Amino acid sequence: MAQSKEADARILVDELLRNAGWKPEDKNQVLTEQKTAHGYADYVLLNRNGLPLAVIEAKREGINPYTAKQQALPYAKDMGANFIFLTNGDIIYFWDYQNDDARPINSFYSQKDLERLTFLRTHQKPLAEIEIPDHFLMHDESLELRPYQKETMQALDVALELGKRRFLIELPTGTGKTALICLYLKRLFDAGRADRALFLVDREQLAEQALGSMLDLFGGQFSIYWRKSGIVKQEKQITICLLQTMINSYEEYTSGYFDVVIADECHRSIYGAWQTALTYFDATHIGLTATPSGFIEKNTFDFYDCEDGKPDFSFPITEAIKEGFLAPYTFARGITSIIDKGADKEDKHYDPAQFEKKWTNEKTNELMMKKFDELAWDTYQDLAPGQKTGPGKTIIFAITKKHAADLAKILNKLHPECNGNYAQVITSDVQSASDLIRRFKHETYPQVAVSVGMLDTGFDCREVLHLVMCRRVRSPILYQQMRGRGTRTADHIQKQKFVIYDFFRNSEYFNDSDTDIFVDYGSGSGASSRAAEKKLSKREIVELGLPDEWLENVTYIEIGPEGERVDKKEYISTWKTAITDMAEDDEIIQKVRAGEELDEDEETELANRLNQPKNYFNEDNLRKAYQDRSRTLIDFIKAALGLIKVKTREQKIRENFNAWLITKNFSPDQASYLSLLKNRGIARGNVDINDLFKPPLSLLNAGGIGIELFGESGLKAVVDEMNQSLFIETA
Repeated sequence: MAQSKEADARILVDELLRNAGWKPEDKNQVLTEQKTAHGYADYVLLNRNGLPLAVIEAKREGINPYTAKQQALPYAKDMGANFIFLTNGDIIYFWDYQNDDARPINSFYSQKDLERLTFLRTHQKPLAEIEIPDHFLMHDESLELRPYQKETMQALDVALELGKRRFLIELPTGTGKTALICLYLKRLFDAGRADRALFLVDREQLAEQALGSMLDLFGGQFSIYWRKSGIVKQEKQITICLLQTMINSYEEYTSGYFDVVIADECHRSIYGAWQTALTYFDATHIGLTATPSGFIEKNTFDFYDCEDGKPDFSFPITEAIKEGFLAPYTFARGITSIIDKGADKEDKHYDPAQFEKKWTNEKTNELMMKKFDELAWDTYQDLAPGQKTGPGKTIIFAITKKHAADLAKILNKLHPECNGNYAQVITSDVQSASDLIRRFKHETYPQVAVSVGMLDTGFDCREVLHLVMCRRVRSPILYQQMRGRGTRTADHIQKQKFVIYDFFRNSEYFNDSDTDIFVDYGSGSGASSRAAEKKLSKREIVELGLPDEWLENVTYIEIGPEGERVDKKEYISTWKTAITDMAEDDEIIQKVRAGEELDEDEETELANRLNQPKNYFNEDNLRKAYQDRSRTLIDFIKAALGLIKVKTREQKIRENFNAWLITKNFSPDQASYLSLLKNRGIARGNVDINDLFKPPLSLLNAGGIGIELFGESGLKAVVDEMNQSLFIETA
């Protein structure tokens, strides 16, 4: 029986080897039952010259393969193999026995992976031998490496030399995280610590910035590409990829394909499907975040092997401003507070279009824009004496796409001499949004960019002098990210500071001021302020890039520059019809239907052709319509053609709930009660325990029944677990 089970394990091992590109039947690649001085090695993996790379010790199901370490070690040494795999066909351990302990991995390494790793081990240099530069060249500008950037690199060096494999770096927006990580990546390459790297981001703007910075900084020294959805994998040293794309393609790689995985804004990456794509790779992991540690969840620190609340390196925004590495800010005085009551409104799940209609109108929009414009023109030369064109670069955060269009029209009407170029709406529905962003950053006009969601995070323009908040914000992370759009310094215009025009009194909610900067609850001068007292749910703290508290449970999406409201189901139906019709003649869609990969030019051409006036079919709108932020444009095309099924948010929650319930030992009454809470979570995005004691749930005595079934502390614990397990990954 034992021999039979071990034979079954070897069948599984053979399949796992094939998945990693090996041919178990090819004796030039894989040898079996190889006799050594200490026994028989189950498998020996060979390099292209027929020399041993690794030994595999296969155990039958039920035996923890980790326990076979000392059995396999003499085999590897006898064969001259540097690496060992331990497996029972279910779990795989990888053991680089001269450097680390065995660790679980998701797949076998490929032949190329092991050859590359062998080469790196042979040619590796101590990091101390690689000089940290004092200056570096980027965007045709010689920049000095800042002290905290050098300290970050030194901290990483020490941790690496001590054997740490995962690192968390916290630096505020505008302090040069991208430049820092590019320089450190070059350092790892030069030291022979890495030859392949993955740079994961969650926004296209971040991917574009990373690609531009790397091409500029590395000067052709390393091969780099941006892997977009639907295009074929390329064998290059550095891969830049959206998390959303990698979620659907990580299984095309082996666990050992990358030596380094860098995750930007990594606090968003540790949940659900995101984590699967991140942890699949057995690599050195470096997480970057601008989010203060007080808002980073414990499992992020756990993943990066840090003590709770203690990144490997952090540099607070207060210090960055004090030392002159970030620009300070002030709040515009004397502006009209448009929506006092609206700012205090506690319903987190209101309809943003209804909110806009209730709290703004043509008169209030004009009032806001005229007041901003007047103050901006009066102050811009004091803010930046070298700024030649008034009023200086400005970002306006609007409520909806329609609201953004209305605000831009008012500003352009105030400045007819600019022929409509003074202010520009920048959203996913605007043709050539990337080109508009480039013009805003590098050309005189537009002076003002008006956006909804697109420029809140991951957008870099150091000349910004004015931030105009024409919307309500309740996410502390999002508020700090929006504020961070203005913190970059710009010596070429002698930027002294920037101004926040906060028409919705968000700064009061967060107790933020130019003399007492808000970075965490409990900071700020008013310890008893609403922000300091309020305890946010874990979902709100994590803030996985969703549009603040305006969750996606509204029945419509906004499309086009005017923000036309279209029912989500109707939009999906129109999409399916359009793609089905196009598939008859469109060669690129026919390639997608045939399962063929697209090249980058084809993907770009298709995206531009679909994002046309009337329907504005683009990734952003389709994600909102399908309520699935992990899918790409190619996925939605496949869904329209019936090749894959995109589950609704509700379907995913119900499936997750059933799977979660199976793992628990709840009584039938408890399970039935939790099903009621699950329906509440579907409707509201999470479960707030206080809602159990308010209508309509209080009419059902939901709070009392819950305490009776679970106890007071047990009810709180199960609600917290539901929010983390079921609702954190719903959009």
